[in-house]
Formats: sequence, C-alpha cells, structure tokens
Amino acid sequence: MPKKNSIIALVVILSCITFIFSGCNNTNQKTSGSTNGSKVKVVVSFNAMREFASAIGKDKIDITTIIPNGTEPHDFEPTAKDIKTLGTSDIFVYSGLGMESWKDKVINSAGNKNLIAVDASQGVTPIKNTDNDEIKEHGQYDPHIWLSLKGAEIQSKNIRNALIKADPSNKVYYEKNYNDFSKQLNSLYNEYTKKFASVKNKNFVTGHAAFAYLCRDYGLKQNSVEGIFAEGEPSPKILEQLVNYCKQNKIKTIFVEDMVSPKVSNTLAKEVGAKVEKIYTLESKQDNKNYIQSMRANLEMIYNSLK
Repeated sequence: MPKKNSIIALVVILSCITFIFSGCNNTNQKTSGSTNGSKVKVVVSFNAMREFASAIGKDKIDITTIIPNGTEPHDFEPTAKDIKTLGTSDIFVYSGLGMESWKDKVINSAGNKNLIAVDASQGVTPIKNTDNDEIKEHGQYDPHIWLSLKGAEIQSKNIRNALIKADPSNKVYYEKNYNDFSKQLNSLYNEYTKKFASVKNKNFVTGHAAFAYLCRDYGLKQNSVEGIFAEGEPSPKILEQLVNYCKQNKIKTIFVEDMVSPKVSNTLAKEVGAKVEKIYTLESKQDNKNYIQSMRANLEMIYNSLK
C-alpha cells in the first residue's frame, strides 16, 4: 500500500510540474502574429504596396496581395476569401486617394478589431483630377503616388510606422530597412534630377495618365492616350490633338503600360514616326523587377526619349 501511495504521489508531482511549465509557456506566448515571434501577417492591395512592405519587413513578415498580377486595380472587386484573409491579419496596407474604392467595405466586413489599416497616402500632397467625369466616378485625386520616388518614400514611412506598431520588438530592424530603402530612393531621385535638368524638352506621351507625381518631381509634362483611370479610347478629335502634340513637341517615343490596350498607342506612334516602348506602372509585377529596378528603367526610358 505505501508503494502504491508513492506512485500516486509521484504522478501528482509530475502533473504539477507539467502544469507549471505549461503555464510559463503560455505566459510567454503572445496571442497574435504581430507579437509572438512568428511573422507579422500583412495584406496589401496591389504590387507596389507589396514592394514597399517587402523592402521594410523582409523576413519578419508574411505578405498576401489582394489584387492579382494582371488585374486592373481600378476595376477590382474583393472576394469572400479576401475578406476572410483580412479577418486573421495584423496589417492591411492600401495606397489610398481613391485607388482602392472598396477598402472600407472589406475592412468593415472583415470584423477584425485588431487590424491596423494603413492609408499609405497619408502625408502626401495630392494632385487633383481635372476631368469632371473621372471626379464623379473615382474621386477628386490622382491616386498614382507610388510612381513618384518622393511619394514612395512617404508611403514606405507609413508602412514602417505600422510595422513598428504591430511588432514593436523589431522596431530597430524595420527602421534600418526603411532607412536603407529611403537612401536608394533618394539616390535614384538625385541622379535623375541632374539628368532631367540637362534636357530642354520636358514632354512625353504615355498610354494612360499615371505619371503626374513623377512629372511633379522633375518638372516634366505628360500627355496620354487615355485618362488617369485608363477608361476608354480617345475620340477622333482627341487623337488628332495628340498627333499634333507629338509633332509639335518632337515626341520620339510613345510609352505603353501592361494593362492598357496598345492599339491606339501603336496607331499614334505610326502616325508621328515614333517608337513604342513599355513603361512600368508597378500595379503588377513585371519582368521580375523590384521597385527600384522598375523605376530606374522608367526614368531612363523617359530621359532617353527627351534627349
């Protein structure tokens, strides 16, 4: 009988030890992906936001992109799966200024009280739309902030702040990555500030009017086949005006974007004796280039077209 009691006592002691250690482990564990040593769950609206979040979060984050590559962001409608994903995520990054007209709906539907929603446009001085139809349909601002290196720096800073809020234990890591990325942005900006200052012609033509913020950075002027939101082909009258514009400004290159039909751009180029070249809007991942590589290619192509 004493032997049996000893066995029972030993079992009780082992159970208590197991319980104590289990309690310690539970105490040390955090309840969300943003604080438990696992990766921060970040959802972004489209590729450019993914580029910025990846540059800052690197291996500390898991990223899901809502808008698939090859899909026009202006026309996108989120799915039930997207809403479910937001329901278990830590951060949702959207570019802002009307780019994601559906963002309030998905945030509310997700019902995630701990979700940090990041309007990456905060702090940017927006460019107002001038087309009344586009204002009625999409809002008063041009949303293409990320195509400006200065705009990208502000958007990246907003993402950095959100990552620090979600994961304060890695604040130094996020700050270092942001500073490194910011240096790359500024180095590229300064390089092309000098180049664009050396050319007299400041006019270039694109498939749709996505480069107003880039133009503001460098004192350039864009004209385009389609408007800011790439909706519909130009009328014969507008096309005639574009032909005259190209001839008057000695346009040598018509730039086309991945998700805009090249048909009119090709016709325009043929009419004025210009070549057609692809330019990156970064709404989708193209040619396996990251943000810096894509923007360098854009700036170099525009610069060469002005010489």
